[in-house]
Amino acid sequence: MADATGGFNIKPMDQFVVTPLFGGDVVHWYTPTNVTLWMFLTVASVAGLMLVATRGRAIIPGRGQSVAELAYGFIYKMVEDVAGKDAVRFFPYIMTLFMFILFANVLGLIPWAFTTTSHIAVTAVLALAVFLTVTALGFILHGASFLKLFWISSAPLPLRPVLAIIEIISYFVRPVSHSIRLAGAMMAGHAVAKVFAGFAGALGLASFIPIIAVTALYGLELLVALIQAYVFTILTCVYLKDALHPHH
Repeated sequence: MADATGGFNIKPMDQFVVTPLFGGDVVHWYTPTNVTLWMFLTVASVAGLMLVATRGRAIIPGRGQSVAELAYGFIYKMVEDVAGKDAVRFFPYIMTLFMFILFANVLGLIPWAFTTTSHIAVTAVLALAVFLTVTALGFILHGASFLKLFWISSAPLPLRPVLAIIEIISYFVRPVSHSIRLAGAMMAGHAVAKVFAGFAGALGLASFIPIIAVTALYGLELLVALIQAYVFTILTCVYLKDALHPHH
Protein backbone atom coordinates (compact mmCIF):
# COMPACT_ATOMS: atom_id res chain seq x y z
CA MET A 1 0.00 0.00 0.00
CA ALA A 2 2.61 2.48 -1.13
CA ASP A 3 1.84 5.71 -2.96
CA ALA A 4 3.56 7.09 -6.06
CA THR A 5 6.29 8.75 -4.01
CA GLY A 6 7.30 5.47 -2.42
CA GLY A 7 5.77 6.19 0.98
CA PHE A 8 2.93 4.46 2.75
CA ASN A 9 -0.62 5.43 1.87
CA ILE A 10 -2.47 4.15 4.92
CA LYS A 11 -5.69 5.98 5.75
CA PRO A 12 -7.00 4.45 8.99
CA MET A 13 -9.88 6.91 9.32
CA ASP A 14 -11.45 6.02 5.96
CA GLN A 15 -13.21 3.06 7.61
CA PHE A 16 -15.37 5.49 9.61
CA VAL A 17 -16.71 7.42 6.60
CA VAL A 18 -20.49 7.27 6.23
CA THR A 19 -21.40 6.35 2.64
CA PRO A 20 -24.78 5.82 0.91
CA LEU A 21 -25.68 2.22 0.14
CA PHE A 22 -27.05 2.91 -3.32
CA GLY A 23 -24.54 5.31 -4.82
CA GLY A 24 -24.23 9.07 -4.70
CA ASP A 25 -22.15 11.27 -2.46
CA VAL A 26 -24.73 13.27 -0.52
CA VAL A 27 -26.10 11.80 2.71
CA HIS A 28 -29.47 13.09 3.91
CA TRP A 29 -31.21 12.12 7.13
CA TYR A 30 -33.33 9.60 5.20
CA THR A 31 -30.50 8.12 3.08
CA PRO A 32 -29.76 4.42 3.72
CA THR A 33 -26.06 4.24 4.55
CA ASN A 34 -23.49 1.73 5.74
CA VAL A 35 -24.44 2.82 9.27
CA THR A 36 -28.05 1.88 8.57
CA LEU A 37 -27.02 -1.51 7.21
CA TRP A 38 -24.83 -2.48 10.14
CA MET A 39 -27.32 -1.23 12.72
CA PHE A 40 -29.92 -3.42 11.03
CA LEU A 41 -27.52 -6.39 11.12
CA THR A 42 -26.87 -5.70 14.80
CA VAL A 43 -30.58 -5.73 15.65
CA ALA A 44 -31.11 -8.84 13.49
CA SER A 45 -28.23 -10.63 15.26
CA VAL A 46 -29.59 -9.80 18.72
CA ALA A 47 -33.05 -10.94 17.65
CA GLY A 48 -31.57 -14.13 16.21
CA LEU A 49 -29.87 -14.98 19.50
CA MET A 50 -32.59 -13.96 21.93
CA LEU A 51 -35.63 -15.08 19.93
CA VAL A 52 -34.67 -17.72 17.39
CA ALA A 53 -31.97 -19.52 19.39
CA THR A 54 -34.21 -19.74 22.48
CA ARG A 55 -37.41 -20.61 20.64
CA GLY A 56 -37.36 -24.24 21.76
CA ARG A 57 -36.43 -23.49 25.39
CA ALA A 58 -35.13 -26.99 25.98
CA ILE A 59 -34.41 -28.31 29.47
CA ILE A 60 -30.92 -29.15 28.25
CA PRO A 61 -30.05 -25.93 26.39
CA GLY A 62 -28.15 -25.80 23.16
CA ARG A 63 -25.32 -23.39 22.47
CA GLY A 64 -27.51 -20.48 21.44
CA GLN A 65 -29.87 -20.87 24.38
CA SER A 66 -26.91 -21.22 26.77
CA VAL A 67 -25.37 -17.97 25.54
CA ALA A 68 -28.72 -16.15 25.74
CA GLU A 69 -29.38 -17.43 29.27
CA LEU A 70 -25.86 -16.51 30.35
CA ALA A 71 -26.28 -12.95 29.06
CA TYR A 72 -29.73 -12.70 30.65
CA GLY A 73 -28.54 -13.86 34.05
CA PHE A 74 -25.42 -11.70 33.93
CA ILE A 75 -27.29 -8.46 33.20
CA TYR A 76 -30.14 -9.28 35.59
CA LYS A 77 -27.67 -9.77 38.44
CA MET A 78 -25.84 -6.56 37.48
CA VAL A 79 -29.05 -4.53 37.61
CA GLU A 80 -30.08 -6.08 40.92
CA ASP A 81 -26.66 -5.68 42.56
CA VAL A 82 -25.88 -2.16 41.36
CA ALA A 83 -29.26 -0.40 41.22
CA GLY A 84 -31.26 -2.49 43.67
CA LYS A 85 -34.21 -4.86 43.45
CA ASP A 86 -36.63 -2.06 42.61
CA ALA A 87 -34.61 -1.40 39.43
CA VAL A 88 -35.39 -4.84 38.03
CA ARG A 89 -38.48 -3.43 36.30
CA PHE A 90 -36.07 -1.54 34.01
CA PHE A 91 -34.14 -4.71 33.20
CA PRO A 92 -35.59 -5.10 29.65
CA TYR A 93 -34.27 -1.68 28.63
CA ILE A 94 -30.83 -2.25 30.13
CA MET A 95 -30.62 -5.75 28.64
CA THR A 96 -31.51 -4.37 25.19
CA LEU A 97 -28.90 -1.64 25.57
CA PHE A 98 -26.17 -4.12 26.53
CA MET A 99 -26.94 -6.56 23.73
CA PHE A 100 -27.09 -3.85 21.08
CA ILE A 101 -23.74 -2.35 22.09
CA LEU A 102 -22.11 -5.76 22.47
CA PHE A 103 -23.19 -7.00 19.05
CA ALA A 104 -22.38 -3.68 17.37
CA ASN A 105 -18.87 -3.82 18.85
CA VAL A 106 -18.27 -7.46 17.91
CA LEU A 107 -19.71 -7.20 14.39
CA GLY A 108 -17.40 -4.25 13.81
CA LEU A 109 -14.44 -6.62 14.11
CA ILE A 110 -15.45 -8.39 10.89
CA PRO A 111 -13.17 -7.28 8.01
CA TRP A 112 -14.79 -4.54 5.88
CA ALA A 113 -17.57 -4.14 8.44
CA PHE A 114 -18.68 -0.79 9.83
CA THR A 115 -18.52 -0.26 13.59
CA THR A 116 -21.59 1.83 14.39
CA THR A 117 -20.48 2.40 17.99
CA SER A 118 -17.35 4.17 16.73
CA HIS A 119 -19.53 7.13 15.71
CA ILE A 120 -20.34 9.69 18.37
CA ALA A 121 -23.72 10.28 16.69
CA VAL A 122 -24.76 6.74 17.65
CA THR A 123 -23.26 6.61 21.14
CA ALA A 124 -24.53 10.12 21.94
CA VAL A 125 -28.11 9.06 21.18
CA LEU A 126 -27.70 6.03 23.46
CA ALA A 127 -26.16 8.14 26.24
CA LEU A 128 -28.75 10.92 25.93
CA ALA A 129 -31.56 8.36 26.06
CA VAL A 130 -30.16 7.07 29.35
CA PHE A 131 -29.58 10.57 30.73
CA LEU A 132 -33.06 11.87 29.87
CA THR A 133 -34.74 8.67 31.07
CA VAL A 134 -33.10 8.59 34.50
CA THR A 135 -33.55 12.36 34.97
CA ALA A 136 -37.24 12.21 34.11
CA LEU A 137 -37.62 9.14 36.31
CA GLY A 138 -35.97 10.91 39.22
CA PHE A 139 -38.39 13.84 39.07
CA ILE A 140 -41.40 11.59 38.47
CA LEU A 141 -40.65 9.43 41.50
CA HIS A 142 -39.31 12.08 43.91
CA GLY A 143 -40.41 15.47 42.59
CA ALA A 144 -38.28 18.38 43.76
CA SER A 145 -36.60 16.17 46.36
CA PHE A 146 -34.66 14.60 43.50
CA LEU A 147 -32.49 17.71 43.69
CA LYS A 148 -31.13 16.35 46.97
CA LEU A 149 -28.88 14.28 44.75
CA PHE A 150 -26.75 17.42 44.38
CA TRP A 151 -26.83 18.44 48.04
CA ILE A 152 -24.30 16.44 50.05
CA SER A 153 -25.72 16.65 53.56
CA SER A 154 -22.84 14.71 55.08
CA ALA A 155 -20.32 17.41 54.09
CA PRO A 156 -19.55 20.45 56.26
CA LEU A 157 -22.13 23.19 55.71
CA PRO A 158 -19.73 25.80 54.22
CA LEU A 159 -18.61 23.28 51.58
CA ARG A 160 -22.07 22.15 50.53
CA PRO A 161 -22.79 24.96 48.01
CA VAL A 162 -19.42 24.41 46.31
CA LEU A 163 -19.92 20.66 46.21
CA ALA A 164 -23.45 21.18 44.86
CA ILE A 165 -22.05 23.14 41.90
CA ILE A 166 -19.49 20.41 41.25
CA GLU A 167 -22.20 17.74 41.47
CA ILE A 168 -24.44 19.60 39.01
CA ILE A 169 -21.61 20.03 36.50
CA SER A 170 -20.58 16.38 36.79
CA TYR A 171 -24.22 15.30 36.37
CA PHE A 172 -24.66 17.17 33.10
CA VAL A 173 -21.29 15.95 31.83
CA ARG A 174 -22.47 12.36 32.21
CA PRO A 175 -23.88 11.91 28.68
CA VAL A 176 -20.69 13.40 27.20
CA SER A 177 -18.34 11.04 29.02
CA HIS A 178 -20.79 8.16 28.63
CA SER A 179 -20.80 8.49 24.83
CA ILE A 180 -17.20 9.55 24.17
CA ARG A 181 -15.75 6.69 26.23
CA LEU A 182 -17.42 4.07 24.02
CA ALA A 183 -16.91 5.81 20.67
CA GLY A 184 -13.30 6.73 21.43
CA ALA A 185 -12.33 3.23 22.51
CA MET A 186 -13.84 1.60 19.43
CA MET A 187 -12.43 4.16 17.00
CA ALA A 188 -8.92 4.10 18.45
CA GLY A 189 -8.63 0.32 18.36
CA HIS A 190 -9.91 0.01 14.80
CA ALA A 191 -7.63 2.79 13.59
CA VAL A 192 -4.56 1.09 15.07
CA ALA A 193 -5.60 -2.25 13.55
CA LYS A 194 -5.95 -0.61 10.14
CA VAL A 195 -2.46 0.89 10.42
CA PHE A 196 -0.89 -2.49 11.20
CA ALA A 197 -2.91 -4.12 8.41
CA GLY A 198 -1.61 -1.46 6.03
CA PHE A 199 1.95 -2.23 7.05
CA ALA A 200 1.32 -5.93 6.44
CA GLY A 201 0.20 -5.20 2.89
CA ALA A 202 3.14 -2.93 2.17
CA LEU A 203 6.07 -4.89 3.60
CA GLY A 204 5.77 -7.96 1.42
CA LEU A 205 7.92 -10.81 2.76
CA ALA A 206 8.49 -9.01 6.06
CA SER A 207 4.77 -8.68 6.68
CA PHE A 208 4.69 -11.47 9.28
CA ILE A 209 5.58 -8.97 12.02
CA PRO A 210 2.55 -6.67 11.53
CA ILE A 211 0.37 -9.73 10.89
CA ILE A 212 1.28 -11.06 14.33
CA ALA A 213 0.58 -7.61 15.76
CA VAL A 214 -2.82 -7.46 14.04
CA THR A 215 -3.72 -10.93 15.35
CA ALA A 216 -2.83 -9.93 18.91
CA LEU A 217 -4.64 -6.62 18.47
CA TYR A 218 -7.79 -8.40 17.32
CA GLY A 219 -7.77 -10.43 20.52
CA LEU A 220 -7.40 -7.22 22.49
CA GLU A 221 -10.16 -5.54 20.46
CA LEU A 222 -12.54 -8.41 21.22
CA LEU A 223 -11.83 -7.91 24.91
CA VAL A 224 -12.36 -4.15 24.55
CA ALA A 225 -15.67 -4.78 22.75
CA LEU A 226 -16.90 -6.84 25.70
CA ILE A 227 -15.55 -4.46 28.35
CA GLN A 228 -16.99 -1.33 26.72
CA ALA A 229 -20.46 -2.89 26.50
CA TYR A 230 -20.13 -3.83 30.18
CA VAL A 231 -18.90 -0.38 31.22
CA PHE A 232 -21.68 1.44 29.35
CA THR A 233 -24.28 -0.84 30.94
CA ILE A 234 -22.97 -0.69 34.50
CA LEU A 235 -22.78 3.11 34.32
CA THR A 236 -26.40 3.09 33.20
CA CYS A 237 -27.21 1.04 36.31
CA VAL A 238 -25.32 3.54 38.49
CA TYR A 239 -27.26 6.46 36.99
CA LEU A 240 -30.50 4.54 37.45
CA LYS A 241 -29.65 3.99 41.11
CA ASP A 242 -29.21 7.76 41.54
CA ALA A 243 -32.67 8.30 40.06
CA LEU A 244 -34.27 5.69 42.32
CA HIS A 245 -32.34 6.62 45.46
CA PRO A 246 -31.18 10.25 45.15
CA HIS A 247 -30.40 10.77 48.85
CA HIS A 248 -26.72 10.88 49.80
